[in-house]
Amino acid sequence: MEPLSFQEYICSLDPATLPRILRICSGVYFQGSVYEISGNECCLSTGDLLKVTAVTLQKVICENVQTGQKTELPPTFKGLFQLSSAPSPCPTPQGPSRPGSRQKGLTLQQAVGQSGGQTQPLLCPSISPHALLLSPVYEVQATMHLRRDQVKIPSTLEVDVEDVTEESQDVHFARPLLLSELLRMEEVLPAQAEILEGPNSAAIFESSWASRLQKGQRLQIHGCSHSWRVLASARNSARRFLLSSAYQGRFRRRPRQFAGVQELASGLQPGQRLHVVVTQDCEGRGDDVPPLSVGDRLEARRLLQNASSTRLLCQRRSEEEDGEDEEGEELLLPLDLGGSFVEEVCDSKKYGLAELLERLMLPCDVRVVATDPALERDVLGSFSSLRLEARISQPFLLGSFCEEPDEGFEIPPQWLDLSLVLTGEPVGTQTPSTHHSHVEELTEAFYYQLLAQLPGGSAPPPPRPPKSKAASEKAQPHMGRAQGQKNQTHPRGSCPPTPQHPASPQAHPAPSLPLKAKSLPIQQSTPNKYSPCPYRLAAPQLHDAPGDTGEGMQTSVGGGGCFPLGALMYLQLFPFGCGAGMHCWRTCNQAPGYP
Repeated sequence: MEPLSFQEYICSLDPATLPRILRICSGVYFQGSVYEISGNECCLSTGDLLKVTAVTLQKVICENVQTGQKTELPPTFKGLFQLSSAPSPCPTPQGPSRPGSRQKGLTLQQAVGQSGGQTQPLLCPSISPHALLLSPVYEVQATMHLRRDQVKIPSTLEVDVEDVTEESQDVHFARPLLLSELLRMEEVLPAQAEILEGPNSAAIFESSWASRLQKGQRLQIHGCSHSWRVLASARNSARRFLLSSAYQGRFRRRPRQFAGVQELASGLQPGQRLHVVVTQDCEGRGDDVPPLSVGDRLEARRLLQNASSTRLLCQRRSEEEDGEDEEGEELLLPLDLGGSFVEEVCDSKKYGLAELLERLMLPCDVRVVATDPALERDVLGSFSSLRLEARISQPFLLGSFCEEPDEGFEIPPQWLDLSLVLTGEPVGTQTPSTHHSHVEELTEAFYYQLLAQLPGGSAPPPPRPPKSKAASEKAQPHMGRAQGQKNQTHPRGSCPPTPQHPASPQAHPAPSLPLKAKSLPIQQSTPNKYSPCPYRLAAPQLHDAPGDTGEGMQTSVGGGGCFPLGALMYLQLFPFGCGAGMHCWRTCNQAPGYP
């Protein structure tokens, strides 16, 4: 067929023939490559194919033939229309319709539908006595290649189209999928796919395969992996890992370490007791909480709660009491008490990962004593201690690169989502090896993000232990003296006393002057460009103190006042000023002989 405007084609389209495939003959572009305005498609390229699936009437533009006035009618308009042979004004019809017209008139839908795309005058007494021209505006829903959702296009978009339904029966409109959507589409797997857009999130794995998940890369998605994972971290390193349930290494328990009573209480398992040794002295709190010493052996039993606080019930046992039936000293330790503890472990058995999780509550400390034989280099064997923190049940997809079909990896779509399209090409029947996914190293940023998503990840930190009494009492007198000195008043014209600092053995004694010293020559220095002050520092004008006889005084250079000998010494030592400022002035004023 010949190309038609989009409006002409949609108005003449029979909805019973849908779907129809159209080719864009002349595209339309908006500046800035705007794709959607108010939810409608606004940018189509020449040669694009559309698969029209639905057409919905949005509104009707009603134009008065005589006046040119235009009115928008909603699809729910209740007025009736009649055919008009001429666009001239006519009186409002009374009684039965003239021959050739319909038993009551046409509804808006009928009036628009029977025109077949040809504009013809109609009469509607409820709008105007003049002939009217109706121009419908449709919303067209269509499928396009590599679009996730159906596009919505207004029929008034100025593009030309041609119907190519007959010659395009084998055309497949590929719909992009998210990797997370494939988890719910196991019936289409295995399948080959091409990545349209890489992950938007930051990297989560340090593995080389994760960095290859970029646009254009072809993958084989074999199916869902039902392995669970364990989050682990090296105790003396900043490296974190995800261990697959398929990991074949062997573990041995390591004694857990607890920093404070709060962590000790968190390590208790229901119905069991925890034996620990104190590794750091801890001050007591009066008669209520006795001090803990290095080497004390404690048995943590259970939490006791009263109206005011929660405490951990423990028993302190000595070496003599160990193994005897006698009860040790009972302690009620507050949860905010500090200290350091290490677990007593007498277990040398080797455990697999699944058996370990059945016997122990996470978190727990372990050491790899036999590495995974499927791995060329098991990095977990190089750490003296690992902390298994949490078990994670997250769905994974088993995939491989098309150029390396035998080397598989497991992708977590909930964490590492990406957009792809199924190519429809065949996939090999052999399942790839997944031993590389037995241990995956995590990035630091994702590790903390994952911790926040785990149950209890948003729990507040334990309370800080209170300050010791000795530190509080030591700080209190110092604060009192400082406040007293700040609030002390001084006579007008006098300087506040200089703070007395304890003398160090290396400090030189302050210079002293005789009581009745004569005039001291003032050493003049020639100013230069490196001097901080090019002229001699002007001395402050001071008056004689009451009862001063003038002994020990010296007339200032240039007249205008008297200086104490301490001031002359200040000028002699610091002719151009010094950073100490008034502190030096006060220190000199304390020289012997100054009243």
